[in-house]
Amino acid sequence: MRFLLDAEQHAFAASLHALLTAANTPAVVRDWSRGDHASGRALWARLAQTGVFGLAVPEEYGGLGARPVELAVAFVEVGRHAVPGPLAETVAAAVLLGEPRLARRFLPGLTAGTDLATVAGPGGCALDGDAASVRLYPAPEGLYLSTAAPGPVRRSLDPARRLTPLVPDGELLSREPPRADALAHARLAVAAQALGVGLALLDRTLAHVRQRTQFGVPIGSFQAVKHRLVDAKTALEFARPLLFGAALSLRPADVAAAKLKACEAAYATARTALQLHGAIGYTAEYDLSLWLTKARALRTAWGTPQECRELVLQDALGESPAG
Repeated sequence: MRFLLDAEQHAFAASLHALLTAANTPAVVRDWSRGDHASGRALWARLAQTGVFGLAVPEEYGGLGARPVELAVAFVEVGRHAVPGPLAETVAAAVLLGEPRLARRFLPGLTAGTDLATVAGPGGCALDGDAASVRLYPAPEGLYLSTAAPGPVRRSLDPARRLTPLVPDGELLSREPPRADALAHARLAVAAQALGVGLALLDRTLAHVRQRTQFGVPIGSFQAVKHRLVDAKTALEFARPLLFGAALSLRPADVAAAKLKACEAAYATARTALQLHGAIGYTAEYDLSLWLTKARALRTAWGTPQECRELVLQDALGESPAG
């Protein structure tokens, strides 16, 4: 099994990094957190032009075919730049709507970036339901095209992750049970985002400890600081092969392991980043906070650490997974 990216995949990552660096994503995130989606939708359209949203869509519906490795590559960069919006949810929706009748209707818009999709979770809340034009509500009797429940949008720990209660009162799109591979794709996207978030936090912390001084020297020269940064770097690098291995297999247990490792590594890196930045790291005005809160939110998105551990353990024991 090959875990190294080829030249084309590296070039794809570099092009996304350049696009998102020029897009001033911190300003986009802050607009999105206030409910102003204009700059976010514009960024979404530019990402769509690179093919990001077509990586889980068959070619006959305007996509690039199933390319989970490239999907992981793209979502690492999306996480590195803290791009807001229902990203993993749109990937999951593309899989849920894979039936030809539904695919013809919905997938071209998702691929082109003109439509955003979200999916209700177990509690009936969906990420960014106020911005999404395609709101899916999986229920025991099938898949609904949902409407948003009346009332204000709920805030989460990450201000850019706005939660909207949905109700299954719209069109019943399918009576088939939700496809299990939709969950695998969503978890893979979250794992990749988390790895990107962790890498961004590490880069920003490295730059900070080289500039901040105590006793006349950069704090990055202190042995205790070096140890914390090496631990963070090691955790993130161990997560990387798990992520791309999971992208190659798309086995539920492999994806759960990748999500668990990437999210825990990002969360540990966030704690290190906060400690080494000191009090400034707590302030919402400082850009570091955009990645700190996202690392915490992604940790439980599309599966808690406990749920992922249980799935990996069931697979190791040869048991049938519960979900």
